[in-house]
Amino acid sequence: MGSLPERKDIPPWVKAPEDLKDPEVLQVQTQLLEALFGPAGSRIPYFEQVSKVMLELKVLESSDLTEVVVYGSYLHKLRARWMLQSMAEWHRQRQERGMLKLEDAMKALELGPWMK
Repeated sequence: MGSLPERKDIPPWVKAPEDLKDPEVLQVQTQLLEALFGPAGSRIPYFEQVSKVMLELKVLESSDLTEVVVYGSYLHKLRARWMLQSMAEWHRQRQERGMLKLEDAMKALELGPWMK
C-alpha cells in the first residue's frame, strides 16, 4: 500500500507518517465484524486505544470478507493482529460448540432424517 489512509482523525498514539507507511492487512469474515467490534463498530475506538493502533475496514465486494487494515508501530500491529485472530478463533469455536449442542439436541429428540 503506497498511499496514506484517507481517515482524517488519526489517533494521537499513531505517529504520522512513519506508522502509516506499512500497514498490516487482515481479512476477516464480514459476519464476524459485529462480534469483534460491536454493533456499528462501536468498540473500534476502544480496541484502537488499548492496542495503540488505528484501524480501517474495507469491505471486499466480491466475497464475504472485509479487510481490516492496521496502522501503528511494528509491535503494536503484531499485538493487534494476534488479538484479532484470537478473538475470531474464539468466536469460531463458540459457534462450532453451539452447532454441536444443536446437533446433540436434535439427536436427543430422535428426529427422523426427513426433519433435519
